[in-house]
Amino acid sequence: MSGWFEILLRGVLVVLGVSALLSLYRLVRGPSMPDRVVAMDLISLQFVGGIAAYAVLIEEPGLLNVGVVLAIISSLSTIAIARYLFSGDPEDVGEGEES
Repeated sequence: MSGWFEILLRGVLVVLGVSALLSLYRLVRGPSMPDRVVAMDLISLQFVGGIAAYAVLIEEPGLLNVGVVLAIISSLSTIAIARYLFSGDPEDVGEGEES
């Protein structure tokens, strides 16, 4: 790996770390629950990006599987929380729909 590419990847990791800290601030101070959900989803996607950049940096492609699994779990949990916030009661989800 060339020197400039390694410096670029380290810069990407630093920027992702700083943006994760800013997102953590939004997670703690968010005025509403949807703001907090979006911040949590953003943090998880920043972790996925960090895992991918780190996997390229250390030339370990096996870590990309970890990033893919984290992205899938994160998006499924965001969908579940959004459905809960939209309906207000998890038992009522799906009722009233005609098949």
